[in-house]
Amino acid sequence: MRGLVVACLLVGLSNPGVPAPRCAPDASDPGPRVDAFTREEMARQRIPGLALAVVRHGRVVRTVGYGFANVEHDVPVTPDTVFQSGSVGKQFTAALVLLLADEGRLRLDDPVSQHVEAPACWNGITLRHLLTHTSGIPEYTDKIDLRRDYTEAELVQMAGEAPLDFAPGTRWSYSNTAYAVLGAVIRRASGRFYGDLLRERIFQPLGMKTARVMAEADIVKGRAAGYRLVEAALKNQDWVSPSLNTTADGALYLSGNDLAWWAIALDTDAPLEASLRRQMWTPARLADGSVADARGASYGFGWFLRRHNGHELVDHGGSWQGFQAYIGRFPEHGLTVAALANLAGSDPAAIARRVAELYEPALARGATAVTSPTPASPRPAS
Repeated sequence: MRGLVVACLLVGLSNPGVPAPRCAPDASDPGPRVDAFTREEMARQRIPGLALAVVRHGRVVRTVGYGFANVEHDVPVTPDTVFQSGSVGKQFTAALVLLLADEGRLRLDDPVSQHVEAPACWNGITLRHLLTHTSGIPEYTDKIDLRRDYTEAELVQMAGEAPLDFAPGTRWSYSNTAYAVLGAVIRRASGRFYGDLLRERIFQPLGMKTARVMAEADIVKGRAAGYRLVEAALKNQDWVSPSLNTTADGALYLSGNDLAWWAIALDTDAPLEASLRRQMWTPARLADGSVADARGASYGFGWFLRRHNGHELVDHGGSWQGFQAYIGRFPEHGLTVAALANLAGSDPAAIARRVAELYEPALARGATAVTSPTPASPRPAS
């Protein structure tokens, strides 16, 4: 209990100028059960380190670290430990596009070719198609060399060289390429790198003090190491070229505290007004008017929209370079749980959802939970 009070004070003090969420001890707090379950599940999955954030009704209920951010140096995970986000970063790219659209710098139904040099086969593709994975643009990940640096323009050009998987708006297929192209669109519409805009428009105003675009050459305080299992042995993550860690399809550093502040902001009008949030969480529709089937769920702008045991769940996961990330929102219960893990192939989504059930027992009742889709890509969603 004392740790919870101290954590709340630290969160408030670490975000000057931003109203601190109210934290208070709760006699019914399931914290001990959450700790026991999380540690047991980490041991089962062999996860070295994990950060957990729980937000309810605008209050930080829990931000805590388990295990090690760096196994070689015995560095423990804290709420400010920085993990790679993978495709959890897509929701921030989508938020930027919505802000630019609200300012009139672009329109969601603009043709992509209005903002970037595009092949003729992209003529029917709009920014809305990119946001909702209904563009037909195939994954560029099968063609790129992960150890080679590419410019943004080169990645867009490479994407345009491949034929479309389907006519725009006729199907749903997860595409990291589409969000990488959105990064180029943001630059053209604003004249700024999307990472700089994120810092200025979202991270700094919300007090997300450790959130930023990845940069392995920089000195980043509290950065976790990423790991993978090779024949049951823990190994360091594979190296990836620096330029591929700056694209808008999911190349962010985020901490548990960062995601707690983001979760709180998503229930307010800053940075996204209610009308923009409604757009972000509206299911994508295909050209025939039907809701796009996103592997058993629907999809908005950078978020999966699904049911968990009969309850509304808005969520997204990610995977990249020895890390797995997840954030899940249960709007009916005002509850958000995020989990960040430093092991490739681990399942922080399963941990986060069980933690949500411990905080809200109603979530554990009803039909069998829908499992997460996991697209086969370097930055898969979950």
